[in-house]
Amino acid sequence: MCFLKKKKRPSKPTERTDFPKSWKDLLNKQLPFYRSLGSEEKSHFESRVLRFINTTKITGIKTSVEDEDRVLIGASAIVPIFAFPHWEYHNLQEVLLYPKHFDENHTIGSKKKAILGMVGYGYMEGKMILSKYSLWHGFKNKTDKQNTAIHEFVHLLDKADGAIDGVLGTLRERDVVLPWIELMEEKIKEIREGKSDIRAYGATNHEEFLAVTSEYFFERPKLLEKKHPVLYEYMEMMFGQELADKKLVKKAKATQHWDPCPCESGKKFRNCCNRV
Repeated sequence: MCFLKKKKRPSKPTERTDFPKSWKDLLNKQLPFYRSLGSEEKSHFESRVLRFINTTKITGIKTSVEDEDRVLIGASAIVPIFAFPHWEYHNLQEVLLYPKHFDENHTIGSKKKAILGMVGYGYMEGKMILSKYSLWHGFKNKTDKQNTAIHEFVHLLDKADGAIDGVLGTLRERDVVLPWIELMEEKIKEIREGKSDIRAYGATNHEEFLAVTSEYFFERPKLLEKKHPVLYEYMEMMFGQELADKKLVKKAKATQHWDPCPCESGKKFRNCCNRV
């Protein structure tokens, strides 16, 4: 006689219904965007971060996932879509958090290549990978125009219409796709000729230009408006946010060319992520 033991279903993580003061303190300390919001806007932001945390699985790979990690990932997700209350990331089911950089084969701490974040394709469809170190560095260093998590969430937005091409749906709705593509080409040319302060990785292709300049927009909006006014206007149009008018206070010192790269590759910043 054979007896079959009923398999227990894995218990569903308990959903959070509150947004603790410690989380608010974390956002006040690490996220100028959050600090610039009014009390009602902050409450709305917190609700959306909480919904993201409750509906998106966040898994640590060879590292632990703390509540603080979840809050920063959730905040990174909501910042780009904050002006659109009904937008959600339906193309994301899970965020994998690695302790540090990785390569195309997902070798953590690889000496061959330092990837800080990635949106999954194929068998990794519906997943995003983030380096825990780079996640935190993106918030601690608020002057370098870089935020890996926001960069990857913008890729997800770009991917939402089925084509990763550097054109968000908000531009298609306004019928300004062609002038935006022309502007991207112009700015990419400036980067390649060494005539721009936009990170060199933005010249890779249209999709990376969008993600890199989005980091710039959310990290240093006033500087973007000053140096690239037309580009800034397009960013406002895409994300529905007038950030140059907000008081985004910067406290951290910028990563210098000679400093160790924040991805922990062991190289100087100028020879590593400042090049890509």
